[in-house]
Amino acid sequence: MKWTQGIISTRAGERLAIEPEIISASRATDIPAFHARWLLNRLSEGYCLWKNPFNPSQSQYVSFKKCRLIVFWSKNPEPLLPHLRRIEDMGLQFCFHFTINDYIAENLEPGLPPLARRIAAFRRLSERFGRERLIWRHDPIILGAGLDVAVILKRITRLAEQIAPFACRLVFSFVDFYRKTERNLGRINPDFRAPTRDEAKKLAEGLAQLPLPVYSCAENLVHPKIRPSSCIDPELVKKLCPDLAAVLPAAKTQKALQLPLLPSAKDIPREKLCGCIPAKDIGTYDSCRHGCVYCYACNSKNSVLAKLRRMNVDSENL
Repeated sequence: MKWTQGIISTRAGERLAIEPEIISASRATDIPAFHARWLLNRLSEGYCLWKNPFNPSQSQYVSFKKCRLIVFWSKNPEPLLPHLRRIEDMGLQFCFHFTINDYIAENLEPGLPPLARRIAAFRRLSERFGRERLIWRHDPIILGAGLDVAVILKRITRLAEQIAPFACRLVFSFVDFYRKTERNLGRINPDFRAPTRDEAKKLAEGLAQLPLPVYSCAENLVHPKIRPSSCIDPELVKKLCPDLAAVLPAAKTQKALQLPLLPSAKDIPREKLCGCIPAKDIGTYDSCRHGCVYCYACNSKNSVLAKLRRMNVDSENL
C-alpha cells in the first residue's frame, strides 16, 4: 500500500514518514494489554518507528498526522480502558477486535485473565463506547484432542449468550498451521488440527444460528447467513469516520472459491481471501505475554521475555 508521505521531526532529525489514515494496533502483538503506555507516548509525539519483523534492518517512520482511526486487536484491553477518552480527545476514533475463546480446559491460552473477567471487560467497553465499535472474534477454531464440532459449537453458543448483546458481529477463523503453531500445539497434543471441509461446513451451519451477525475471516466458506469478513471493514470505517469515505481504497472483493476436493478447510493462502482495506500495522513479533500455544507471532516464552527486557516505553519503536 502506498500512503502519502511527509517530513516529520524525529529524535534523529527530519525524516520521511508515511501518513496512513488507519492504524492497526496490532495483529503482531497485543498493544492494549502490554504496550498501552508506549502507544500513548507515541501518539503524543505524533509518530512511531516500525521495523519489519522478518528483517529488523528494514524500518519505516509512521506519522499519525492523518490518522483518523485505530483498529485495536486484543484479548485483554483492560489496561487501555482508562486511556480511551484521552485517545478520543486527540481526535482519533477507534474500534476493537476483541478475541474471546474458551480453551480453558486445554490450557491453550495460559496467560489470559479469567474468562469471566474478559467477558466483563467486553461488556464495559460496549456500554461505555457503543457496541458498533466491538467486534467479537473467536479465533482460531481448533479441532482434535477431544475438541469436535459439537464441543466447539456448545462453547461458542455459551459465550454468545453473554457477549452477543454487546457486540456488533462475530468473526471466526480456523487455525492456521504455521511451523511454530504446529510445533507448539504438538507439544501439548499432536492430535490438534484444522477442521476438514465437511467439519467446516457443519461449524458454519451451527454458527449461523447465533443471535448476531456472523462473519468468516479469510475462509473458503459458502453459507447464506455467513458473510466473508473484511475485518478492517470499509462500511464500519465509514460509520466511525464519515470523512474518510472519499479517501479510502476499495476493499478487495472476497468470494468463496468453492473447492470441494480440498481435504482441509485451510488449503488456500489467507491473503487471497482477505477483504480488508489497507491499514498500517505498528506492532512487532515476540512481544506478547499471553503465551497462547497456537500463536504465529511468538516463537517461544524465552524469546518473548528476552525481547520484552529490551523494550522501553519511551522508545520510538516496539
